[in-house]
Amino acid sequence: MTALDNREGDLVQVPLSALEHYAYCPRQSGLILLEDSFADDAATVRGTLLHQRVDTPGNRGRGTVRTLHALPVWHDGYGLTGICDTVELHSNGRILPVEHKSGRYHPGGPADVQAAAQAICLEEMFRRPVPEAAIYSSADRRRHSVTVGDELRTRVHQLTATVRTMLATGQLPSPPADSRCRRCSMAIGCMPKVLASNRRYRQALTDLYTLNDAQDETR
Repeated sequence: MTALDNREGDLVQVPLSALEHYAYCPRQSGLILLEDSFADDAATVRGTLLHQRVDTPGNRGRGTVRTLHALPVWHDGYGLTGICDTVELHSNGRILPVEHKSGRYHPGGPADVQAAAQAICLEEMFRRPVPEAAIYSSADRRRHSVTVGDELRTRVHQLTATVRTMLATGQLPSPPADSRCRRCSMAIGCMPKVLASNRRYRQALTDLYTLNDAQDETR
């Protein structure tokens, strides 16, 4: 049975933002979804301030384009749900989701997954193709076009299934302990250097219980 064979309510809902988090770092996504854990740094604060400017619900027209802000979107078949920062409705029928990011754009990166997932949801809702999305980078001060092709769609579908499995099992992914950790606001709570090495982690647990047993014997 494929995701499209399921009916509404059968699937655990996966937030669109979780796809980007998981694509960047599975453990980061797990900490947010499973442990409701999040920590701010300068980069995340910049992102929050940027979204405060674009996430006020409403719509306005400019020329032949109607712009919708903070538009709730979903896809019942794949169990996706979330909010689009901006969706442009063009007079020729073109629908364009625009995801806003404070950092620089990296082609093929996690942001592409989130933008493509928005396009897939809009296709479901408007019943028409959405072959393209856009990412506005505040750091670059420009839009970047994202083609929502077969490869990217497959990536969205696979990540959705992977995140749903994580939610169902409640199993927190292991930390990567690589260059991503230096830029992550959640590094302190994640403890990547400690947990990435199973040997060191097991030794820490052994030392902990050895200490507790020794304390019990002296009582």
